[in-house]
Amino acid sequence: MPDAAAENGTAAARNAAEEKSLFAHPAAAPDLTAAYGDHPDQVVDLYAPRVQAGPGGPVPVVVVLHGGAWRGPYDRRHISPFAAFLAGRGFAVASVEYRRGADGGADGDAGGRAGRWPDTLDDVAAALDALPALVGERLPGADPRRTVLTGHSAGGHLALWAAARHVLPAGAPWRTDRPAPLRGVVALAPIADFEVADKLDVCGGAVRQFLGGDDTFAERRPYADPALLLPTGIATTLVQGRADVDVPQAVAESYADAAAKAGEVVGVTLLEDVGHFPLIDPAADACAVVAEEIAQLAW
Repeated sequence: MPDAAAENGTAAARNAAEEKSLFAHPAAAPDLTAAYGDHPDQVVDLYAPRVQAGPGGPVPVVVVLHGGAWRGPYDRRHISPFAAFLAGRGFAVASVEYRRGADGGADGDAGGRAGRWPDTLDDVAAALDALPALVGERLPGADPRRTVLTGHSAGGHLALWAAARHVLPAGAPWRTDRPAPLRGVVALAPIADFEVADKLDVCGGAVRQFLGGDDTFAERRPYADPALLLPTGIATTLVQGRADVDVPQAVAESYADAAAKAGEVVGVTLLEDVGHFPLIDPAADACAVVAEEIAQLAW
């Protein structure tokens, strides 16, 4: 019988090595940064395609939403090598920053509180609304009509949420009257089901913090939980490492099950012996798989 402590130790060691590999990459400077609001965090880094890929002509746009449990210390810099990697695959890339939780040791976590309600969602909605014009003005040769939305971890949540704004409850301030003009969504190890993620204490209770705590968890969940915002009618693929200890496989599978019950097929690509961080690490084979999933929707 396998030794549970030994298995946990192996998983933790692998996770630490994967995290170290990701954060060893220097930040990749964008070609330019554009504002979509007045707050310093309301900006988008834009990367022009480095090569010509696909059939020629205007290139697809990949919108990237970074993770970090919606916490203040984790900004878009850590996902910038991934954004540059996608630009090297021939995509125009827009990496979105947004307001996150306060820094410091709040709620017993060294990274501070998770998210700001409603500011985090305000920003993602505003950025997605502004991006077609920004890309059209600032990235000649990019085609905003061929946009794929991707995000990692908490950013995966935000990507799924942003694609579901047209099915938000009536009266929600972020609700749109039609689906977003997206080719699809590729969510990477997403915090996709808040009930399951909360039970598993994903990222140190980040989901409950993001929704404001015990008093507002149930009230706000219908406005923020992707598993309750289905079907979207937008092509969606989840990419998940089977060895992920930060956002376990069960979270993605629960979202896919909820989609199926709502009459929608969501693709789930499970990667063996892959944890949380290789999905956005240009040095990892898993990152090439992610790029291919995006390409299948984009071209």
